[in-house]
Amino acid sequence: MPGTTETAGRDTYDVIVLGAGPTGENVADRAHALGLSAVIVESELVGGECSYWACMPSKALLRPAIARADARRVPGLHRAASAPLDTKAVLAHRDAYASHWKDDGQVRWLDSAGIDFVRGKARLDGPRRVVVATGDGERVLTARHAVAVCTGSRAVLPDLPGLTAARPWTSREATSAQSVPPRLAVIGGGVVGVEMATAWQALGSAVTLLVRGGGLLPKMEPFAGELVTEALTAAGATVRTGVSVTAVRREMPNGPATVVLDGGEQIVADEVLFATGRAPRTDDIGLETVGLEPGSWLEVDDTCRVRGVADGWLYGVGDVNHRALLTHQGKYQARIAGAAIAARAQGTTDLDTGRWGAHAATADLAAVPQVVFTDPEVASVGLTAAEAERAGHRTRVVDYDLGNVAGAGLYADGYRGRARMIVDLDREVLLGVTFVGPAVGELLHSATVAVAGEVPLARLWHAVPSYPTISEVWLRLLETYRQ
Repeated sequence: MPGTTETAGRDTYDVIVLGAGPTGENVADRAHALGLSAVIVESELVGGECSYWACMPSKALLRPAIARADARRVPGLHRAASAPLDTKAVLAHRDAYASHWKDDGQVRWLDSAGIDFVRGKARLDGPRRVVVATGDGERVLTARHAVAVCTGSRAVLPDLPGLTAARPWTSREATSAQSVPPRLAVIGGGVVGVEMATAWQALGSAVTLLVRGGGLLPKMEPFAGELVTEALTAAGATVRTGVSVTAVRREMPNGPATVVLDGGEQIVADEVLFATGRAPRTDDIGLETVGLEPGSWLEVDDTCRVRGVADGWLYGVGDVNHRALLTHQGKYQARIAGAAIAARAQGTTDLDTGRWGAHAATADLAAVPQVVFTDPEVASVGLTAAEAERAGHRTRVVDYDLGNVAGAGLYADGYRGRARMIVDLDREVLLGVTFVGPAVGELLHSATVAVAGEVPLARLWHAVPSYPTISEVWLRLLETYRQ
């Protein structure tokens, strides 16, 4: 039956997808919905990094921490919310959201969607040809129209003395650990670093966050990292900026690890998490057989078709193309790529690839939304002020203290937060929006619609926010702009 058999005899498909994470699943699903046959190849778990080692388990770890922090700021709940988290219950909740690291349900979904599945290690073997090493030998698959590489990315570990023997955590270990380390050193101030510092500190770890640069969340508006730093510090974590790790040692297999800093200072921790970047999973998938460099990011056009490959049959979708390393952006790209593959398979030569066209992943460049699930949350879409300036836009930056919004004051005593919108003065539309504060993640889609839709500010003036909600910050931002 399609979707469940791993040794089916039919080896020619319209579309072959390498990687069964959310991106690969969506490429195959969109292509199949548009009339093409599709097969997915996966060597690990169907559902990919997001389901088992990233989005789902990390947010399951973070939700109790954020809920408790919110409750502590509500009159009448502070005392009730002051007890430690139930670690066993939190970890069990996380395990359930990671499906206990089993993919039976995801495989059943492929079957129900009419998508074939081959479990094994896939390698390109020339144009439109994929060789899969399965448990029963090799299987050769051939694509009539397209092969989509959706193999994602992996955590990168630096080349440091003693690091391999010290058995550091990456994001995978940080989201799947079965016990709370008494002391946790986190290297890196990006999203993974600050989210995991938030989660494990709330669960009882003494967290030390070590950052080479000048602050946290360096790709976002500066005030985002500043407010998150203040909150982590107030919660008991230690945040050190401007420091570099030169070595890591673990003398005994079950003993503590020692992190050596560039000035010679040593920090002892039970576990050390490196959250210092990602690399594409393209080093061993046969790129050399089609003229590409193994281990490289795949350069693609706006339809996600890989540049430099004759006949245009190869697509790189999701993290592998380095456009926007986020699950929702990978799924968005997959919808675009699937539609483009189907259109080309049907003989269409004039695709809709203009800005915001049906076959163009324009949002990757203009309207990428992201939520950082710390306390406070950080939510942003589009360009930061610095990015807009570098791009040559004539802009005005409008800021507002979220704590002055009635809905925020009702949400929590002492609510601290900030909102910023970047206005394109030539067109009077928004280029970017950032919110920082408790519960701001749920504000983000309104900003995404405004940025992606290029809604004129004059029309946004007529979008009336309900009172008293935190979303009234929209009115305050527009009023500030009109002053």
